[in-house]
Amino acid sequence: MADAGVPHAQDDRDGGGGVRTALSGLTTRGRSFLAAGVAAAVCAYVLGQSELLRVGLLLAALPLVCATVLYRTRYRVAGSRRLSPARVPAGSEARVHLRMDNVSRLPTGLLMLQDRVPYVLGPRPRFVLDRVEPGGRREVSYRVRSDLRGRYPLGPLQLRLTDPFGMCELTRSFSAYDTLTVVPRVEPLAPVRLSGEAKGYGDGRQRSLALAGEDDVIPRGYRYGDDLRRVHWRSTARYGELMVRREEQPQRARCTVLLDTRAIAFRGAGPDSAFEWAVSGAASVLVHMLERGFSVRLLTDTGSSVPGEGGDGFAGSGQESADAAGLMMDTLAVIDHSDGAGLSRAYDVLRGGNEGLLVAFLGDLDEQQAAVTARMRQRSGGAVAFVLDSGAWTREPTDVPGPGGGGGGAGERLRMLREAGWTVVPVPRGAALDEVWRQADRTRTGVAAGVATSGAGGPAGGAAGGAAGGAGFGAGFGEARV
Repeated sequence: MADAGVPHAQDDRDGGGGVRTALSGLTTRGRSFLAAGVAAAVCAYVLGQSELLRVGLLLAALPLVCATVLYRTRYRVAGSRRLSPARVPAGSEARVHLRMDNVSRLPTGLLMLQDRVPYVLGPRPRFVLDRVEPGGRREVSYRVRSDLRGRYPLGPLQLRLTDPFGMCELTRSFSAYDTLTVVPRVEPLAPVRLSGEAKGYGDGRQRSLALAGEDDVIPRGYRYGDDLRRVHWRSTARYGELMVRREEQPQRARCTVLLDTRAIAFRGAGPDSAFEWAVSGAASVLVHMLERGFSVRLLTDTGSSVPGEGGDGFAGSGQESADAAGLMMDTLAVIDHSDGAGLSRAYDVLRGGNEGLLVAFLGDLDEQQAAVTARMRQRSGGAVAFVLDSGAWTREPTDVPGPGGGGGGAGERLRMLREAGWTVVPVPRGAALDEVWRQADRTRTGVAAGVATSGAGGPAGGAAGGAAGGAGFGAGFGEARV
């Protein structure tokens, strides 16, 4: 609930400001009556017609009396607004519920209620409310929809008061407003087989000692209730007391989603542009991996991440996962192009530690940025790159690619990524995210099968196996290899 208050401006009740406010509310009918009355009074003075003077005074006095009475009307009306839901995917509708309560002891007259909304959400909603009894309530609602991400203010709520003759209209505004967050569309992704794992704590999971630190590699002293099968006899003989092996705990698998936001890497705008596809893809992968139990992190080319994100990213279950997904969606709702020209800042963040699986959504790459991206693979257990050619996304289907479109330059850069161990999937215009997600798994599976076949042939096969093994899509989901 929000936007509650009394819709009258008490400061303008007295003085010249109140008179100007009242006269500014005259409608076309009221101004016409006032002009006709003044004209009749002037003609009556010139012609000496007293009857015409009385008619002129009546015509001029009627709109002035209506404006004065309407301005002095002291309605006490409280308003509230409720969004359902407050966070909505792009292209979906949200419903806005408005409620008006008459908190005075007098009934209201005819009220016109309107809410301010941005143009992108649709036309401005207007409602006519009949007489509201003392203590009464009126509820109305309207729908809003946007195909573009962003945060859009709704409000302030306005009441338009009018007199029975339609001579004057005055507007009273509330002070508060609400915000509708339009987040990227999230597509469900198939649970592809990831190196035999079904969850972030799967069979291929990493393991770490129960406590951190280099000293924890030695056994600890025996405690009452410890299983005798865990007794470490060599350490017991060394220290002269009973020692047991430390328990190991599963370590949550990690996934970093890299989103390229460089303005020079994407061309075009609108909901069907390559950049919007990349944002929607990043949102879908983040939610998918979070639901599977992974510790996820969003990273951009500027090296920034989601505010409030921990060192290992967001992790949790149940409500914690929902809150983490909400924070990431709010960040992606307002993300925009950056002025940066390279991916070096993101590389500096990634080379600080083992990032587990790395999923990147990239725009156009030159030779230098392709080399930087290739080095990112060294600090990840697995790396998948969805590469969007913005030129292909902006060309019409009937257009013929130019000398640089789809040429050897782009193919050479993709080859650099593949040789570095990336699983590379070029994204054509209008591609379905779920399909390219499956294609990445098929690519990884095909490479693995090729490695198994060629590896049996001798040294050449072994070399190919070493190169393709790094490109494995599923290996990095559960294993953090350097």
